[in-house]
Order: sequence, then structure tokens, then C-alpha cells
Amino acid sequence: MKRNNTLKTTAIAVALLGAAVAQQAQAAIALDRTRVIFDGDQKSVSLNISNQNKQLPYLAQGWLEDDKGNKIQSPLTVLPPVQRVEPGKPSQVKIQALPAAKQLPQDRESIYYFNLREIPPKSDKPNTLQIALQTRIKLFYRPAAIAVQKNTDPAQEQLTLTKQGDKYVVNNPTPYYVTIVDASSKKDGAGVKGFEPFMVPPKGNAPLTVSAASVGSAPVLTYINDYGGRPQLTFSCSGSSCQVVVDKKAS
Repeated sequence: MKRNNTLKTTAIAVALLGAAVAQQAQAAIALDRTRVIFDGDQKSVSLNISNQNKQLPYLAQGWLEDDKGNKIQSPLTVLPPVQRVEPGKPSQVKIQALPAAKQLPQDRESIYYFNLREIPPKSDKPNTLQIALQTRIKLFYRPAAIAVQKNTDPAQEQLTLTKQGDKYVVNNPTPYYVTIVDASSKKDGAGVKGFEPFMVPPKGNAPLTVSAASVGSAPVLTYINDYGGRPQLTFSCSGSSCQVVVDKKAS
């Protein structure tokens, strides 16, 4: 009986700890977007952040990383790198271009990652578990020479597929990064099991992460656009090549 009580007490303690961790894991510092498009004709881009905690102030630490995960301070930099955000209040983080940005490739996008870490105030209570949550989003530096014009067809419609063995390779002739987040065998159909999101570099290619058989002869790929939306591309295949079927109703 004593052993059962001990197990029950342990189970309750674990449950309470889990609940406490879950509560702590709710992000206090919120960001207003899931990606950043930095147009080359801009000197800076401002991101809106806010402290969702109504009782406690938090520090917000921002920085940039390159595509290899190295912290950088040029050709773009974050201002301020650290700031205090009062309870329930909004603030801003500015990403600023330095002169070195003009040395980036001007015929295609460059990719960086913006990181935002929240730092909670030090607790005066003993044995308190504090968690510093971090948000990481993609930042695309888009030179002025390849700025997207209004009322033009999405560049992603230029993607093609090439079948190589039991895989499709996604070919991207555009100067933009394209992030593919889902694949299916029909429009609005269920995603293929085992699919893993991936990114196709400008003027490059990348293999689809599932077999060609799993998406059939009319593959449908879902990508993320500049606004965080998820449009679909339906392909029509002939032999080993596939082209996008343009949806005139959606255009």
C-alpha cells in the first residue's frame, strides 16, 4: 500500500512538473511574421514584437545567422541587439543593411536567418525552472534588380520537375528561393506520408523527398509565398518532364 502511495505521489509530481514546464514554454515575446523579405532598395526593415506576458518584463535578444548557422553582423545587422520589453507592451526590432550588402549577388536572393530569443527576469524563488524560448525565421535579401512587380504571375509557376529513377527533381530557374512544404497526388489531397519540407535555391535544383510513385503522374506541390500563404502547384507530366498547369481562375 505504501509503495502504491509513493508511485501515486511521484506520478502527481511528474504531472505537475509537466504542467509547469508547459506553462513556462508559452512564448512571451511574439513576432509579427514567419519570414522576412528584405528588398534591396530599402535601408532597413522593422519587425514588430510584443511581450505577451502581462505581469513580467522580458529581454528580447535578436541576431542574424548565415546559411551555415554562423552569427553575423554584416552585411545586415540587428538593432538593438538586446532590449527590454515591458509587460503587455509592443516594440520593434530593426534589421539594417550595411554598405557590404551591395556586394551580395544582384541576380538572385541571398538567405539569412533572423533569431529572436526571449530572456525571462531572474526569479527570486528557489528551484525555479526558467526556459528561454527562441524563434528562428528565414530572411531573404532580394536585390532591387529582381524586385517582384505587381500583377505578375508567381515566379514559382516556372518550376519544373524531372524524373530521375524513382525520384522527381525540382528545377528552379528563378532568382528566388522556393520552400516546398507539402506534396500530394492531387489538388487539395492529403499530403504524402514521409514528406519532409525542403528549399530549392535560386537557379538550382533539389530532389523531392518522397518517391515519384507516391505523387503519381500529376504531382501537386505546396510552397510558401512572400506573405506566408501556401499556394499549390499542379504539374502535368509527359515522359520524364513535368510542367506547372496554370490555374487561370486563380490568376
